Amino acid sequence: MNLLKRTIREFREDNLTDWAAALTYYGVLAIFPMLIVLVSILGLIGTSATQPLIANLGKVAPGPAQQIFTSAITNLQKSQGTAGVLFVVGLVGALWSASGYVAAFMRASNAIYDVAEGRPIWKTAPVRVGVTLVLVLLLAVSAVAVVLTGGLAKQVGTVLGVGGSAVTAWDIAKWPVLLLVISLIFAILYWASPNVRQPGFRWVSPGSLLAVVVWIAASAGFAVYVANFGSYNKTYGALGGVIVFLVWLWISNVAVLLGAEFNAELARGRQMKEGTPADREPFLKPRDTRGMRTA
Repeated sequence: MNLLKRTIREFREDNLTDWAAALTYYGVLAIFPMLIVLVSILGLIGTSATQPLIANLGKVAPGPAQQIFTSAITNLQKSQGTAGVLFVVGLVGALWSASGYVAAFMRASNAIYDVAEGRPIWKTAPVRVGVTLVLVLLLAVSAVAVVLTGGLAKQVGTVLGVGGSAVTAWDIAKWPVLLLVISLIFAILYWASPNVRQPGFRWVSPGSLLAVVVWIAASAGFAVYVANFGSYNKTYGALGGVIVFLVWLWISNVAVLLGAEFNAELARGRQMKEGTPADREPFLKPRDTRGMRTA
């Protein structure tokens, strides 16, 4: 209970709702180049491959936000004649925009751990690029896994020579696997971003699991609210769908930052057990101090 209280208190003191807004901005810049890449890849399988992606987005995103994704994917499908150019442009744009998101997350993580960024640029740049590449790869794998369902999964199963039972097992098992992949994405962000020395990398951290649970619950709750009580379309007119999408993306980033704060407070608790004062800042040793400003 003390851990949860500390997490919520520090979440407020670190102004993480503001940081979530900043991450939402970078997330918007990164999402649509990523969609270009995904649609280009799925176009190699066939236009029908994007339908499961749209359907499953509808299970997570609120209705108006789903419409934005559907419209974007549909318009991109109509440009399949320039798929090669779109893929290259989308890949470059996705990597550049996603690296901006990672850089902002690094700054937010330093705020969470109450530490200044001491790593010089020749250290932070490789971390930023490396984390971005890994995250984009994991997101692409996740998207391909999502569309491998139903008839498409049976076709792949036939090519691979596996039976119908294996395809059925995959249709069931892929959801827990995808949740673990998302948790792994969060764990990588949590471990690599802050300028603090952590005990070691954990493939699945308590904070990443908390972030996944909160994200799913908050997304479901927001979808119910929008469907039954929200008046975004009346208030914002044609921009209602855009506003819903931005709010949902902000909620998602709040969940991710809450998981990072939870991990930080777990680390603080371990340090307190070893005799470190509760108010010591930073409570973990920095990875590098060369870039820190001295008074």
